[in-house]
Amino acid sequence: MGVFKKGDKKVENAWAMYDWANSVYHLVITSTIFPIYYTSVTTTASGKVNFFGFNFVPDALYVDALSFAFLVIAAISPFLSGIADYRGNKKSFMKFFCYLGALSCSAMYFFNASNLWLGILLVIFACIGYAGSIVFYNAYLPEIVEPQEQNRVSAKGFALGYIGSSILLIANLVMVLKPSLIGLSGPDAVGAATRWSFITVGVWWILFAQITFYYLPTNPFGEVRKNEGHNIWHGYQELRKVWNLLKETKRLRRFLIAFFVYNTGVRTIMLVANLFGSDTLHLKTEELIGTILIIQFVAVGGAFLFSFIAKKKGDIFMLKIATFIWIGVCIGAYFTYTALHFYALAFVVGVVMGGIQALSRSTYSKLLPETEDHASFFSFYDVLENVGSVLGLFLCGWVIQLTGSMRNSVVFLLVFFVLGFIFLNRVPKADTATAK
Repeated sequence: MGVFKKGDKKVENAWAMYDWANSVYHLVITSTIFPIYYTSVTTTASGKVNFFGFNFVPDALYVDALSFAFLVIAAISPFLSGIADYRGNKKSFMKFFCYLGALSCSAMYFFNASNLWLGILLVIFACIGYAGSIVFYNAYLPEIVEPQEQNRVSAKGFALGYIGSSILLIANLVMVLKPSLIGLSGPDAVGAATRWSFITVGVWWILFAQITFYYLPTNPFGEVRKNEGHNIWHGYQELRKVWNLLKETKRLRRFLIAFFVYNTGVRTIMLVANLFGSDTLHLKTEELIGTILIIQFVAVGGAFLFSFIAKKKGDIFMLKIATFIWIGVCIGAYFTYTALHFYALAFVVGVVMGGIQALSRSTYSKLLPETEDHASFFSFYDVLENVGSVLGLFLCGWVIQLTGSMRNSVVFLLVFFVLGFIFLNRVPKADTATAK
């Protein structure tokens, strides 16, 4: 790579391709094929499984594993990103977490009923790898894209992610439903094909990430920082600097409060939607996967639609529209009883999910003060996302335990969107501090 110039289209497209590369983890591993496989190998007569001497309900163990992974990445990403900003080597950290996540997905091939411990550990490592790489990936956005183009490029990333992951999911479904097409036969053909799909996720992730790693500059600012003292202290110094700047920038601070609240609802719904469809509506596997594909493809248009309207009406305006629609989604979910209603709800979710995710990322990027420490700022952003996931899952499970109905927990999530809408109204149109 030659000298980097901000706004380079090749670099912008290569950056967006990482969404294409890594989104297969979220769709295939988190949302569809792996949870189905996990359920099949952890079903027991007692309804519980043993994990390192403790008995767990399988679904609870899986949710706990994800929650633990989110907590780990929330704890370590600010520290790592502070070091990455100081040394100017975000790409090295991004590569490490990418390979950790991708190899963990591929290693799920070896997970079966006899080694539950391996499956749970790989779930944790894959989640840490995915979430960890996203911290550094997001931090590149304000460094390589002009502010007026960040909505468009962010939306392109999410759109590519939705399209790419859907392509691989369809291929994996063909493998699982017709294992003979890949040369598998016998009583365990479906299980073997499922395990091979985990390998394809890792290979896809690593393969397409090479486009991103080739074109992304190691240090967009072209400056080599001196490594003075111990990196661990520089990590903490960067966190303190971020905190002080947040206190001084009212608009950014208020946006982050609103983001944390409404995004907790979004992330929780993403993680429990399939469970709602299977356990509450008793939908078949093919119906659930069909719903996910609806969400994936509709979300592509949603990301660009929200970006287009936001350019004319403003980012905060469109985020308020999105949270208002999410309120309607939660109310609609409570009254959903059939597959047809679930498909209709999935269509609306797809439109608003693509829009709110892409717009949240680009809005935050544009509100940042002038800085070269973007990884530290985006680690803060990702900490909010991950802590929100833990909080949302915990509260959702608590409501289920308390009321005995997941339908009630979905409606409970409405509170997050109502509060998010209120907090977005408190974000000022301009800031007297250093925000751009």
